[in-house]
Amino acid sequence: MKYYLIVGEASGDLHASHLMTALKAEDPQADFRFFGGDLMAAVGGTMVKHYKELAYMGFIPVLLHLRTIFANMKRCKEDIVAWNPDAVILVDYPGFNLNIAKFVHFETQIPVFYYISPKIWAWKEYRIKNIKRDVDELFSILPFEVEFFEEKHRYPIHYVGNPTVDEVAAYQKAHPKNSEAFLADNKPVIALLAGSRKQEIKDNLPDMLKAASAFPDYQLVLAGAPGIVPEYYKQYVGQAKVKIIFDQTYRLLQHAEAALVTSGTATLETALFRVPQVVCYYTPIGKVVSFLRRHILKVKFISLVNLIANREVVKELVADTMTVGNMQSELKKLIEDQEYKDRMLAEYEYMADRLGPAGAPQHAARKMLELLKK
Repeated sequence: MKYYLIVGEASGDLHASHLMTALKAEDPQADFRFFGGDLMAAVGGTMVKHYKELAYMGFIPVLLHLRTIFANMKRCKEDIVAWNPDAVILVDYPGFNLNIAKFVHFETQIPVFYYISPKIWAWKEYRIKNIKRDVDELFSILPFEVEFFEEKHRYPIHYVGNPTVDEVAAYQKAHPKNSEAFLADNKPVIALLAGSRKQEIKDNLPDMLKAASAFPDYQLVLAGAPGIVPEYYKQYVGQAKVKIIFDQTYRLLQHAEAALVTSGTATLETALFRVPQVVCYYTPIGKVVSFLRRHILKVKFISLVNLIANREVVKELVADTMTVGNMQSELKKLIEDQEYKDRMLAEYEYMADRLGPAGAPQHAARKMLELLKK
């Protein structure tokens, strides 16, 4: 069968590449065409556009590139019609992909599958109307989304497991943990995961470094984000003693004793490596954001760990509560308070049980093929 996939960022490229591999295993005649990235290209098929030509984040960048964005949408729609696939598979990236879903629904007979559903439970819940109308089958990777979509909105979905479980398990199998000193330094490691976007790094990294530097018996290691050059980090590192490593986040987490983590998939990865963590997310208008969290946002937590467990597993220092003092206090507990640490690790096990076993891409691929054959 012919599958047309659309992703808009690096994480989508990763998850889509694994789904494509699973689809090929289930369907040896699988043919792929996609708006995607290098990992998808390595699986095979035809790349129409690289996701780097699509990824504009924030109001101003989007405004400045509206002509390009609309041109990419037009090209994508025309290409789908011309190729006429058996299914269009959208991966996250709702701003672009929901527009494509609407077009495919109204202008073609091609089924629309959505893998890694839009996080409308946190923001823009009104999008449920578009999803119900335009998406034929939704494949979720977060267990709490089942209740949100099926019970609250009466829209049946498929929970297939979480691909991060697969990625961490595959890494651990290929790289068994050993006792070697990390980065040729005998000090234990505090890992710093300061976000994947420039604004996040600018807002979070300086205070994270100040907080972690209060523990001289530990070495600080910063996970460099894809697409961010070392020079960008240097302007925020200053005189702090920190090592920056790129493309080794899993290796870093495998050796870390504690971590300061900006919210996102990184919080889940840290938990799956069983590293005690504190979630840190600063914004310049902290008190306003704290008010919005209490009165407007639909969720109690911002970290995937707490959202999946539906209770506070890790401490979240967000907006005006993210201070150097608060981070130091939490780090001290993670390092010195064994009971506090053990309680967090036990809660990690509960969270992992909620996610279920590895195999998300395979589960999704089998279900997609089963639905298409019907």
